[in-house]
Amino acid sequence: MCLRPTAKVRPAYRKGVEMTKPLVRTTFSGRIVSRFVDGWAIVRAALAGSEPDFTRGPIGRAVILLAIPMMLEMAMESIFAVVDIFFVSRLGADAVAAVGLTEAMLMPLYAIAVGLSTGATAMISRRIGAHDPEAAAKVAGQTIWIGLLVSLVIGSGGLLLADDFLRLMGASAAVIEIGSGYTQLMLGGAFNILFLFLLNGAFRGAGDATVAMRALWLANGLNIVLDPCLIFGWGPFPELGVTGAAVATNIGRGVGVLYQLWYLTGGRARFTLRWHHLALQFALFRRLFEVSAGGILQFLIATSSWIFLVRIISPYGSEAVAGYTIGLRMLELTFLPAWGMGGAAATLVGQNLGAGQPDRAAASVWCAARFNAVFLTTMAIIFFVFAEPLVRIFTSDPVVLEYGRDCVRIIACGFSLFAVGTVMIQALNGAGDTYTPGWINAICFWVVQIPLALWLAENLAFGPQGVFVAIAVAESLVAVLGIWVVRRGRWKLREV
Repeated sequence: MCLRPTAKVRPAYRKGVEMTKPLVRTTFSGRIVSRFVDGWAIVRAALAGSEPDFTRGPIGRAVILLAIPMMLEMAMESIFAVVDIFFVSRLGADAVAAVGLTEAMLMPLYAIAVGLSTGATAMISRRIGAHDPEAAAKVAGQTIWIGLLVSLVIGSGGLLLADDFLRLMGASAAVIEIGSGYTQLMLGGAFNILFLFLLNGAFRGAGDATVAMRALWLANGLNIVLDPCLIFGWGPFPELGVTGAAVATNIGRGVGVLYQLWYLTGGRARFTLRWHHLALQFALFRRLFEVSAGGILQFLIATSSWIFLVRIISPYGSEAVAGYTIGLRMLELTFLPAWGMGGAAATLVGQNLGAGQPDRAAASVWCAARFNAVFLTTMAIIFFVFAEPLVRIFTSDPVVLEYGRDCVRIIACGFSLFAVGTVMIQALNGAGDTYTPGWINAICFWVVQIPLALWLAENLAFGPQGVFVAIAVAESLVAVLGIWVVRRGRWKLREV
C-alpha cells in the first residue's frame, strides 16, 4: 500500500483485540493542507454557481455556497457608496454633506427596492424548491410590472422636487447649491436601483446567487472607473463635480440591469423569462404585492428612522453630518456582506419549505447565524482598533475625523448581535412572513432608537455620539426579538 509522506500507520487495538484495518493518522500539516484544498474547492464552486439543488446535502456547505456570492454581491453594493464618498470628499464638507443627505433620502427607495426583492425571493425560492421553474418565471414577470410602476412615480418626483427635499432635510444654501444636481439624478435614477435589487432578488430566490454577484461587480467596476473621470474631468470627460458621481453611479447600475435581463431571458438561469410571462396575472400579482408590501413596510420603518437620525445630527454642522456619513459608509462594507449571509438563510428557508423540509430550513437559519456572528465579531475588533486610520483615508479634517471615528467604534460594539439579528429577520422574510419583521423594526427603531437618540443627544448633551449609541442599542434589540420569534417556529407554516 502506498502512503503519502505526511501519514503514519500504526496497528490499532481495542480491548486486546487487533483490528483488521490499520488506522491512518494524518499529521497536523497534512490536515491543514487538506482543509485548505477542500475550502478552496467550496469557494470555487460558490463562485461558479454549480450547485444544482440546495435542498439536499450538508447544510453548512449549502450556506457557504450561497453566502459567498451573496456577501460579495452586497460588498459590491456597499462599495458604490464608499467610492462616491472617497472621491467626493476631495470637494469639501458641503459636498460630502450633500451626498449624505441624499443617501438618507434614498433610504425609502432602497426600502421599497429591498422589500420588493424580498417578496420575489420568497415566492421564487418556494417554486424552485418545489421544482417548478415555470411558476417561478411567472412570479418574475409580475415583479417587472411592479418595478416599472414604482420607479415611474419615485423617479419623476425626484427629478422635479430635488431642491425641496434637500431643504426639508435641513441642508444649508451652500449644500443645496452644490448637491442639487446629484440629488436630482440619484432620485431620478430610481429605475436602475429598483431593478438591480428586484432582479437580483429573483436570482437569489432561484439559487443563482453568482449571477446577482456578477451584475454588481459589473455595475461597480464601471462606477469606480467613471467616478473620478466625471467628478474631476479627467481626460475627455467633463468636470461635473459632485453631480458626476451620480452620473457614474447611474451608468454603472444601468449596465448591471442590462446584464441581468440578458442573463434572465437567454436561457442561462435556473428559470427563463419569456414574453408570455409578462402577461398580468392579477391573482399572482396581488399575492406578490401582499408579500412584498410586508417587506416594503419593514424596510420603510427601518430606513425612515435613519432620516430622523441624520436630522438630529444635522444641527451640529456639516462636519458632524460628514463624519456620520463617512462612518456609515465604512460600516456598510460589513453591514451589507452580513446582509448577504442573511440572504443565504432566506433562500435556504424558502427552498426547503418549498421542498417540504421545515426542519432543514430551521437548521439552515442557525448555521447561517453562527457563521455571521463569527464574521461580524471579527470585523468589529478590526474597526474598533483601526477606526481612526481608516476614517483618515476619507478626510483630513480633524472635526470630521473625530465624528467618523466615534461613529465607527460605537456602532461596531453591537456587531455580534447585529449579525444574528440580520439572519433572523431574513429567515422570516424567506419564509414569506414579511410582516413580523415589520413590527420588530417598529419597536426597535421608532419606539426605542429615535427617542433614545434624542434623549442622549440633547438631554444628556452627548451630541451625535448619543445617536451612535442609540443605533447600537436598537440593532441589538432586533436580534433579541428576532431570536424569540424564530424559536417559536410559526414561520414554518407560512404559505406563499
